[in-house]
Amino acid sequence: MEPVIEKKSLVQRARHELIEYLAICAYLYICFAALIFFKATILRGHGIEYEAIGLAIVKALVLGKFILLAHKFKFGAGQWSVRPIFEILRKAVLFMVLLVALSIAEGVITGLFHGRSGLESIGTMADGYAPQAFATSLLMLLILMPYFAFREISTRLGDGVLLRLLIQRDKPKA
Repeated sequence: MEPVIEKKSLVQRARHELIEYLAICAYLYICFAALIFFKATILRGHGIEYEAIGLAIVKALVLGKFILLAHKFKFGAGQWSVRPIFEILRKAVLFMVLLVALSIAEGVITGLFHGRSGLESIGTMADGYAPQAFATSLLMLLILMPYFAFREISTRLGDGVLLRLLIQRDKPKA
């Protein structure tokens, strides 16, 4: 006898995906806002005003959607290693490369709408400074590693188990 697999309704799937999207965006927003705040404090120390906290929410929303779509299309799926740490690193690197490429594409498309050429748009990214672009990519990798660690552990424990472990109250010891 085959096990009965419940099919989720369209509303249930949409609700689940919305919650997942909001969770991804919230995580990215916290990380990006912290980085932007850090950059602003350093620049302020040098007498340069920098207020771009709104950029964090826009970036989080855009990259969150990219991540959700990549998961939907099974980007990076398949296990190459039996060791979870290598799966976490592999997926973080793959998604970092994907997000950098999609950010570049987004910048080029936005630039084209504003009358700039593709090369001109790429040149303005990361303030046109290659070490800043590398540092930004490295920070993205560091942001993605805990995200994929959480997903990998959650997958291995089973649907919803890790979340329940994290949010349930401990019972008082007698």
